[in-house]
Amino acid sequence: MSYPSDLRYTKEHEWVRVEGNVGVVGITRHAQDALGDIVHVELPAVGKKVTKGGGAAEVESVKAVSEVYSPLSGTVVAVNGALDGNESTINSDPHGDGWLFKIQIEKPAELDELMDAAAYTAFEAH
Repeated sequence: MSYPSDLRYTKEHEWVRVEGNVGVVGITRHAQDALGDIVHVELPAVGKKVTKGGGAAEVESVKAVSEVYSPLSGTVVAVNGALDGNESTINSDPHGDGWLFKIQIEKPAELDELMDAAAYTAFEAH
Protein backbone atom coordinates (compact mmCIF):
# COMPACT_ATOMS: atom_id res chain seq x y z
CA MET A 1 0.00 0.00 0.00
CA SER A 2 1.26 3.49 -0.69
CA TYR A 3 0.73 6.31 1.77
CA PRO A 4 0.49 10.04 1.02
CA SER A 5 3.94 11.63 1.06
CA ASP A 6 2.68 14.92 2.57
CA LEU A 7 1.79 13.18 5.85
CA ARG A 8 3.84 12.12 8.88
CA TYR A 9 3.01 8.88 10.67
CA THR A 10 3.16 7.34 14.16
CA LYS A 11 3.83 3.75 15.19
CA GLU A 12 0.26 3.70 16.55
CA HIS A 13 -1.04 4.30 12.98
CA GLU A 14 -2.08 7.95 13.19
CA TRP A 15 -1.12 10.55 10.62
CA VAL A 16 -0.67 14.32 10.70
CA ARG A 17 -0.66 16.81 7.83
CA VAL A 18 1.01 20.11 8.71
CA GLU A 19 -0.74 23.23 7.43
CA GLY A 20 1.25 26.20 8.73
CA ASN A 21 1.24 25.84 12.52
CA VAL A 22 -1.78 23.52 12.56
CA GLY A 23 -1.69 19.73 12.37
CA VAL A 24 -4.61 17.84 10.80
CA VAL A 25 -4.86 14.38 12.43
CA GLY A 26 -6.45 11.09 11.37
CA ILE A 27 -5.92 7.34 11.35
CA THR A 28 -4.09 5.49 8.59
CA ARG A 29 -5.59 3.11 6.06
CA HIS A 30 -3.68 0.34 7.86
CA ALA A 31 -5.48 1.18 11.13
CA GLN A 32 -8.83 1.43 9.38
CA ASP A 33 -8.27 -1.96 7.67
CA ALA A 34 -7.31 -3.56 10.99
CA LEU A 35 -10.35 -2.13 12.77
CA GLY A 36 -12.89 -2.84 10.07
CA ASP A 37 -15.85 -0.57 9.45
CA ILE A 38 -15.81 2.47 11.73
CA VAL A 39 -19.31 2.99 13.13
CA HIS A 40 -18.75 5.72 15.76
CA VAL A 41 -16.15 8.31 16.67
CA GLU A 42 -15.62 10.32 19.86
CA LEU A 43 -13.82 13.52 18.96
CA PRO A 44 -11.97 15.71 21.47
CA ALA A 45 -13.43 19.02 22.63
CA VAL A 46 -12.13 22.15 20.93
CA GLY A 47 -9.72 23.74 23.39
CA LYS A 48 -8.52 20.40 24.82
CA LYS A 49 -4.77 20.23 25.42
CA VAL A 50 -3.20 17.08 23.96
CA THR A 51 0.29 15.69 24.31
CA LYS A 52 2.32 13.68 21.85
CA GLY A 53 1.35 10.04 22.38
CA GLY A 54 -1.56 10.92 24.65
CA GLY A 55 -5.15 9.84 24.06
CA ALA A 56 -7.15 12.37 22.06
CA ALA A 57 -10.12 10.60 20.44
CA GLU A 58 -11.76 7.18 20.10
CA VAL A 59 -12.95 5.27 17.07
CA GLU A 60 -15.40 2.41 17.40
CA SER A 61 -15.63 -0.28 14.78
CA VAL A 62 -17.67 -3.44 14.49
CA LYS A 63 -14.65 -5.18 16.09
CA ALA A 64 -13.39 -2.89 18.85
CA VAL A 65 -13.09 0.56 20.40
CA SER A 66 -9.64 2.03 19.86
CA GLU A 67 -7.91 5.05 21.29
CA VAL A 68 -6.53 7.60 18.82
CA TYR A 69 -3.31 9.14 20.10
CA SER A 70 -2.18 12.63 19.24
CA PRO A 71 0.97 12.57 17.06
CA LEU A 72 1.99 16.00 18.39
CA SER A 73 1.48 18.20 21.44
CA GLY A 74 -0.90 21.12 21.13
CA THR A 75 -4.41 22.42 21.56
CA VAL A 76 -7.41 21.12 19.62
CA VAL A 77 -8.64 23.97 17.39
CA ALA A 78 -11.20 22.08 15.26
CA VAL A 79 -12.93 18.74 14.91
CA ASN A 80 -14.41 17.15 11.80
CA GLY A 81 -18.10 17.70 12.46
CA ALA A 82 -18.90 16.18 9.05
CA LEU A 83 -18.19 12.76 10.61
CA ASP A 84 -21.21 13.04 12.94
CA GLY A 85 -23.56 10.42 11.54
CA ASN A 86 -21.20 9.96 8.60
CA GLU A 87 -18.41 7.92 10.23
CA SER A 88 -18.14 5.81 7.08
CA THR A 89 -16.07 8.67 5.61
CA ILE A 90 -13.19 7.35 7.75
CA ASN A 91 -13.58 3.96 6.03
CA SER A 92 -13.60 5.37 2.50
CA ASP A 93 -11.11 8.24 2.84
CA PRO A 94 -9.02 7.92 6.03
CA HIS A 95 -6.20 10.14 4.67
CA GLY A 96 -8.50 12.89 3.38
CA ASP A 97 -12.09 13.78 4.28
CA GLY A 98 -11.94 11.24 7.15
CA TRP A 99 -9.63 13.45 9.24
CA LEU A 100 -10.54 13.61 12.92
CA PHE A 101 -9.25 16.83 14.51
CA LYS A 102 -6.86 19.74 14.09
CA ILE A 103 -4.35 20.92 16.66
CA GLN A 104 -2.36 24.10 17.11
CA ILE A 105 1.18 22.68 17.15
CA GLU A 106 3.10 23.62 20.30
CA LYS A 107 6.36 21.74 19.70
CA PRO A 108 7.26 21.66 15.98
CA ALA A 109 10.43 19.67 16.78
CA GLU A 110 8.19 16.66 17.59
CA LEU A 111 7.59 16.33 13.84
CA ASP A 112 11.16 15.06 13.51
CA GLU A 113 10.21 12.02 15.62
CA LEU A 114 7.47 10.93 13.19
CA MET A 115 7.91 8.69 10.14
CA ASP A 116 7.67 9.81 6.54
CA ALA A 117 5.65 7.75 4.07
CA ALA A 118 8.57 5.48 3.11
CA ALA A 119 9.48 4.73 6.72
CA TYR A 120 5.84 4.11 7.64
CA THR A 121 5.36 1.79 4.67
CA ALA A 122 8.40 -0.23 5.80
CA PHE A 123 7.16 -0.22 9.43
CA GLU A 124 3.61 -1.21 8.47
CA ALA A 125 4.90 -4.13 6.37
CA HIS A 126 6.38 -5.83 9.46
